[in-house]
Amino acid sequence: MADAASRLTSVAEKLLGVPFPVRIRAWDGSRSGPPGTPVLIIRNRRALRRLLFKPGELGLARAWVAGDLEIEGDLYTALDAVAGLIWERGDDARTLSQALRDPDVRAAARELLRLAGPPIPPAPPREEVRRRRHLHTRHSDKRAISHHYDVGNDFYEIVLGASMVYSCAYWEDAGTLESAQRDKLELVCQKLGLTPDKRLLDVGCGWGSMALHAAREHGVNVVGITLSREQAAYARKRVADEGLADRVEIRVQDYRDVVDGPYDAISSIGMAEHVGAERYLEYTSALYALLKPGGRLLNHQIARRPQRDESAYETDRFIDAYVFPDGELAPIGTTVTQLERAGFEVRDVESIREHYARTLRRWVANLEADWDRAVRLSSPGRARVWRLYMAACALAFERNRIGVNQVLAVRTPESGASGLPLRTRTWHG
Repeated sequence: MADAASRLTSVAEKLLGVPFPVRIRAWDGSRSGPPGTPVLIIRNRRALRRLLFKPGELGLARAWVAGDLEIEGDLYTALDAVAGLIWERGDDARTLSQALRDPDVRAAARELLRLAGPPIPPAPPREEVRRRRHLHTRHSDKRAISHHYDVGNDFYEIVLGASMVYSCAYWEDAGTLESAQRDKLELVCQKLGLTPDKRLLDVGCGWGSMALHAAREHGVNVVGITLSREQAAYARKRVADEGLADRVEIRVQDYRDVVDGPYDAISSIGMAEHVGAERYLEYTSALYALLKPGGRLLNHQIARRPQRDESAYETDRFIDAYVFPDGELAPIGTTVTQLERAGFEVRDVESIREHYARTLRRWVANLEADWDRAVRLSSPGRARVWRLYMAACALAFERNRIGVNQVLAVRTPESGASGLPLRTRTWHG
């Protein structure tokens, strides 16, 4: 009988209908597949059972997080090859049922069952969040934010570096991650037209980097809000250490509970992805109401590609289960429409997709460079989640499967005087 790796390669190629793009090393030490490619290490039969009980992306993710699968060689090359197959073929029960009509595919599935051992479904890794309906209540949003951001500030320091900015940097040149994040924060300030003593609301303020930059460099008064107590504690310490407590207030507060407007400007950087499609108009309307006439909103948000049938859209199974519970992405056209429905005049849309791919690769490099400490601060499974998530997202941005945009919108008064300069993009110099 052939060794496990050869049998697995044969099964994979029959199931996929194409040559398997990476080499396989199985639990018995056998190897099979194209030489010179990354190696997919299948450490045990449990990995196969995970795939059988959850075919596609979620099964692969569970095996990866649990340590049943590993990649030897370049992670990006391996992910690009494997993720490309999933992306092109789909990842749902209908695709699987159609494939099983082929006798060769059915034979391959039976062979996979034999290789997998006892048909007992493995428990999901403890890092997985149970899927639930996207309610986006105050309670569910707070729980989702806590899952994602309360991993530990020390862990995020490893990944994000000294800037502690968890959003796309802006790469003017071949500088450092810290300089690129500083340039992004300054770009936001310029688009918002911040000047001394203006009031800025930073929604989803994270660890306080935007609030600190705006207060320090532009003399504005800032209120930053977050649902993460760990983030708030960290941000407040930074504010105190820089002597900016008279200009920056950090609150643990839901955006729906902010009532102390009007503000001159609002920044929403990487926040809107958490809001949810059903709540998005509520979100944009709340921000509109908090701005004074002539006030500006800078919305920095990840976007997905539109689908022919938008009702068929589902959130990414791996990201929903392990990274952003209840997170949802919308096409940029939908975002612009919802801003306009809330009353905003949209004045500028800038795509910075390639910038995020580069940012994510730097974050992955930071994590890998201090891997052992990251594992100690979180868990082996949690560190593996973040490595896979960030590397896969970097590829998704590079391949234009997702994008990220900065949308500048104004609460234009009835007079029509927006307050923006006649020459657009003046913030770029």
